[in-house]
Amino acid sequence: MASTRPELMLNEEQICNACETVIKESENIDWKKREIELIKIFDNLKKNKNSDWDCIIPCSGGKDSTYQAFKVKEYGLNPLIVVATTCDLTPLGEYNINNLKNNFDVIEITPDKNTRRKLNKTCLETVGDISWPEHVSIFTQPINVAIKYDIKLLIYGENPQFQYGGPSRNNSHLMNRAWVEEFGGFLGLRVSDLINHYNFTKEELIPYIYPDEKLIKKKNITKIFLGYFLQWNNESNYLFAKDKGFKEYEKPIEGGAVNYEKLDNHQHGIHDYFKFLKYGFSRATDQVAWKLRHKKISIEEGKKIIFANDGNYPHYYLGKKLENILSDIEMTVEQFDKIADRFTNKKLFELDNSGALKRNNNKKLYLKDYGF
Repeated sequence: MASTRPELMLNEEQICNACETVIKESENIDWKKREIELIKIFDNLKKNKNSDWDCIIPCSGGKDSTYQAFKVKEYGLNPLIVVATTCDLTPLGEYNINNLKNNFDVIEITPDKNTRRKLNKTCLETVGDISWPEHVSIFTQPINVAIKYDIKLLIYGENPQFQYGGPSRNNSHLMNRAWVEEFGGFLGLRVSDLINHYNFTKEELIPYIYPDEKLIKKKNITKIFLGYFLQWNNESNYLFAKDKGFKEYEKPIEGGAVNYEKLDNHQHGIHDYFKFLKYGFSRATDQVAWKLRHKKISIEEGKKIIFANDGNYPHYYLGKKLENILSDIEMTVEQFDKIADRFTNKKLFELDNSGALKRNNNKKLYLKDYGF
């Protein structure tokens, strides 16, 4: 894992906490005991539910929500799938959402598209993240549905801070407002900021407003990470989901190392590219690091994948050209490039004699140090 990952923690032996997680999972965690804890939660839920549905599975159209939905069904739960619509839904994302609709009750929330486009553009310009609306709404919309329908449990997938490296927290199986605000994609940009400084109205931003924690407690709603109770494995989750009808891409995604992640939104390539500009690593490094930790590939194989894919300029993503992705938010490629330069951490990349960023013929930047 790249040392520039925000809040990556190293122990005295210089082992990152993501690798420590894998060691802990294989040596110290009693998964049978944790499964029993999960079953107790489910049994208590079924005895005391006030709704037609036992729980909510938040969903954007990826493999994990398919895994979560069918997995809790195996434990006898009747879940409601709440789809927080992505910003630029791909045909594959639509296919996989429809697969869930064929098997579960689904509520799909699609916010005002004009406001969504304005948010995409504003957030790209201000915090360097076109995906702010998507990342925020996957946390805000399901909890608001839970309040409305009196559903007591929301089940998310893995805790990314636990799986991929980040600060540890007590109660790592639970999600609360503090976790959402720190790790849920807000990037320091609050809804109040958008209202006070960027000409949005509160009515426009209702889908992105997280409810008061006092109301959540009053309603006795709990949010858990399934990956705390059942051993989380991206590859086996994908194979499980595929057996249930999930469809993958025909080849590894642009800028990545696998063909079964980040398939629901054409804007993912832009999001991952800005991650590379800010931190010097991106999707391919994340996926290779996971494969290395789980001994799926060799270090040399991983290096080749990272060199070939990480940080490539996002000329297209899942078959859609960059100019067409940007035209949806009324932005040109030239404007995009200027914003990208502004968010690039120039300490990480090679510069020419004039101080400008050096690029190859495909507009890829030259990273000074890949860290290995």
